[in-house]
Amino acid sequence: MGKMPLVFGHPHKIADVVKEVGSGVNDNRKLLEKVLRRKDYSKIVVEHKDRLARFGFNYLKVLFEESGMEIEVINESQNNKDDLRQDFVSIITSFCARLYGLRRSRRKTEQLLKELQIEKKS
Repeated sequence: MGKMPLVFGHPHKIADVVKEVGSGVNDNRKLLEKVLRRKDYSKIVVEHKDRLARFGFNYLKVLFEESGMEIEVINESQNNKDDLRQDFVSIITSFCARLYGLRRSRRKTEQLLKELQIEKKS
């Protein structure tokens, strides 16, 4: 059997490395859902806790512990002001993206309705 990789002095057998482009505020992350449904690991190691979830991290941690699994955070933040500032920016960014998406959808719907009315008159 080969050597297991070491992560900060702790031996871990790495089952998978998952990278997903997405916000910790987004609750529709396909790769994260896949990982959470898997049962072939006992620990998730994340660089920063907000990479897993911007909000509700402690709920995830409790659920993992109740399932006999754990979450290990490599870089714990020491500056709560920076965390709060980053959380605020993330929330605003997320809601702005949703709002602009809704506006775009509304314009498309309005355009379709106009085209249907024109076709109906013809």
